[in-house]
Amino acid sequence: MVTVKVVWQDTGKPAKDQKVSIGFDGWTRGVKFTDSNGEAHFGADPGSGKVYVNGSTEYSGHISGRVVVYI
Repeated sequence: MVTVKVVWQDTGKPAKDQKVSIGFDGWTRGVKFTDSNGEAHFGADPGSGKVYVNGSTEYSGHISGRVVVYI
């Protein structure tokens, strides 16, 4: 499982209701929305890929466990 935590860069607070997806080798693993803790959970195996928030690439690299991105 992979958890993406989205945080507001200016306040450091969790970003609720943000559209998140992760992609591995050109395949997207569905779309989730962040909860009140700024987290979106995916049933995906670790690997090299990208994290998208609201359609923009916010992280590129190894994805496993918990990935924190700031928007």
